[in-house]
Amino acid sequence: MNFPEFLKNARSLADIFEVVKRAVEQDVGYTRGGLMLALADLGNHPQGFIGAFFPIGTNIIVMNKVPLARIKETQPDLYPYYAFHVLLHEYLHSLGFINESQCRNKVLQISISLFGEEHTVTQIARGFEKFFPNLVYPDVAWQPQELNLELVPGFDRGNASYIA
Repeated sequence: MNFPEFLKNARSLADIFEVVKRAVEQDVGYTRGGLMLALADLGNHPQGFIGAFFPIGTNIIVMNKVPLARIKETQPDLYPYYAFHVLLHEYLHSLGFINESQCRNKVLQISISLFGEEHTVTQIARGFEKFFPNLVYPDVAWQPQELNLELVPGFDRGNASYIA
């Protein structure tokens, strides 16, 4: 599979997630279905922001829509690479890679293996801060009053539809 080409042709978060699932399947040998993606405003902190999170024991990835939208508006060429990186990280959490440091290392290892040392995906895995220095507002820390989740329809195409 030509992962750089597949990711380059991805048009939506669902398309990018399909590349993530294939990448993980090739690396660890298994996948999981039934995941949902929700977009939400997760706030800001002077030392950084939360790109996404996966509540352990659930089937939902919650992705911070503010940096996602800013990247899409200001650096659209980096959008699929950033989204791939964040979704890969959270998908690995959903598969049981709970330890944050081990998960980051696995993301980097998969990125190197499937995209090569010089690809933007790998460079983001090494340290995405250099790609997105203006995503954090240095003097502002805030959290939204409520966590409003916007579900992304058709996100996990591997879901099985059936009547129980």
